[in-house]
Amino acid sequence: MKLLNHIPGWLKNKFFIAFTLFAAIILFFDKNDFFTQMDRNRQLHDLQKSKQYYSARITAINAELGNLRSNPATLEKYAREKYLMKRDNEDLFIIPENSQGDKN
Repeated sequence: MKLLNHIPGWLKNKFFIAFTLFAAIILFFDKNDFFTQMDRNRQLHDLQKSKQYYSARITAINAELGNLRSNPATLEKYAREKYLMKRDNEDLFIIPENSQGDKN
């Protein structure tokens, strides 16, 4: 009984105890707790950045595709660079790029 006399009155209040339990459940034990929500917000931000990047890439590729469909010189340049195509009277020499950074 002496121990209960030393506890302040606001800690023995039933509304304070109920609110504290409710806050603990919401913050730590619920399936949508505070930490899960923070993680989901971070994932949402990452996905929005990815969406923005891929939207920009789609726009650039569509512009390149439109240019390839409308300009035969661009189509020939693309075929030569990407697919190593050549004309009948040409020789093609492929020089590989050194990816290891050797200076030889």
